[in-house]
Amino acid sequence: MSIRLGSEAPDFTQESSEGTINFHEWLGDSWGVLFSHPADFTPVCTTELGRAAKLKPEFEKRNVKIIGLSVDPVSSHKEWIKDINETQNTVVNFPLIADEDRKVSELYDMIHPDADHTKTVRSVFIIGPDKKIRLMLTYPASTGRNFDELLRVIDSLQLTEYHKVATPVDWKDGDDVVIVPDVQDEAELKERFPKGYNAIKPYLRMTPQPNK
Repeated sequence: MSIRLGSEAPDFTQESSEGTINFHEWLGDSWGVLFSHPADFTPVCTTELGRAAKLKPEFEKRNVKIIGLSVDPVSSHKEWIKDINETQNTVVNFPLIADEDRKVSELYDMIHPDADHTKTVRSVFIIGPDKKIRLMLTYPASTGRNFDELLRVIDSLQLTEYHKVATPVDWKDGDDVVIVPDVQDEAELKERFPKGYNAIKPYLRMTPQPNK
């Protein structure tokens, strides 16, 4: 199965550190972030999971559920979580999927044979409430992820989902945005963007973020 942007996130049932997860049912009407780790008791992953736990309130504000995965068993996950809580001064407060049989890893193409035949790469999938894949990122095992960037992307995805705008380079929540080209009618422009807009070029029209 080929995973692409816009395709449906594969459903699965798998054990986790918080019990059995039926993925689509667990997501419900929320957005989701699924991120994989090469193995338990690895240093970079330990810092990532600690950071994710500390940021959980920020994800919840955005109606986002987070869930991790590695190919180790539940018993290993639970012991690793103790280390994460101790070393990162936090409490891991989201499930870690135990993917011993590689079922989820194969569904989501998380094992790249040229990198490692058994361990998952650092994959990230952002999934919409419609269960469609909205973003995919792949990091090498040596490079930790930037969770501030994941929050920034979620802000952009949610803004552009509900308003006819796109976000420009280096955009952050609160910055001006771009009006999408298919909005041309002046009445619609005035209705959607009452704060006005700056037409730098006919195709490049900047406007204040409409939900602020």
